[in-house]
Amino acid sequence: MSQEAQTGRHADIAGLTNEFWRDDETELASQFMRDGYVIQPTECHKSLDRIRDFIADTAASLLKQPPPQDKAHFLNTIHEIVSIDELNELRLGVIRAMNAASWVRPAYLRTARRALEIVVGNELAMQLRINASIQMPGDSSSVLPVHADVWSGDSPYEIVLWIPYVNVFRTKSMFILPSSKDHEHQQNMKASGLKSAEELLEMIRPDVKWLDIPYGHVLLFTQNVLHGNVLNKEETTRWSTNCRFKSVFSPYHDKKLGEFFEPVIVRPATRLGARYNLPSLT
Repeated sequence: MSQEAQTGRHADIAGLTNEFWRDDETELASQFMRDGYVIQPTECHKSLDRIRDFIADTAASLLKQPPPQDKAHFLNTIHEIVSIDELNELRLGVIRAMNAASWVRPAYLRTARRALEIVVGNELAMQLRINASIQMPGDSSSVLPVHADVWSGDSPYEIVLWIPYVNVFRTKSMFILPSSKDHEHQQNMKASGLKSAEELLEMIRPDVKWLDIPYGHVLLFTQNVLHGNVLNKEETTRWSTNCRFKSVFSPYHDKKLGEFFEPVIVRPATRLGARYNLPSLT
């Protein structure tokens, strides 16, 4: 293949020539730049299953139920044994248990480590606490109106790894406004005279994507784009977790390193450079 053809084969990402990228990296990076998100099979099904099973067993224990044999069925039908009033206490109990188990965060990273290294970088800072969401059918308290996280103090350099533990689809999932449409809509918000999140959603509704994500897949998305969920009108409950990642050396905003983020992968050259002191010659 000629140099010209090889260069043309690699899509230009954000105005940067990327002939240094491998083809597999270029494909994923181009999709992420175009859409602001990517859905892919987990890179470590064993880790994903272990987290899912831990969540199900923890929820059962908190509800004084025996460990469920069919984890997916138990999670999907949790609304049959838990009321909406009891839901937040259950959710917080699951979050506490997840973040108290030292193996969970490394396992979480393994579910999508290669994709994160392509999209974010290979020196990673990870959110200190993984968050969980449970959205039962008809539960308006779990609705997250359309928003972009950067509006409330998050760095625009952060990426969310969002993992469902059951099949999610239609109103049981979440929606996202692809990057190709997002910039235009965000720039037009003020001129549109919007007065509520509901009006904003109606404005962008023709362009949003409703994400169908079967169990065994994960979602990475930039929180710079508009996203959210609506009332779950399906017959089963959605269980998902989310955790933010960023390059260790990319700019931080309100959520600081050591307070909200922790370095989890720092390379030897960086470690050596950080502790080197020039010798005194006087």
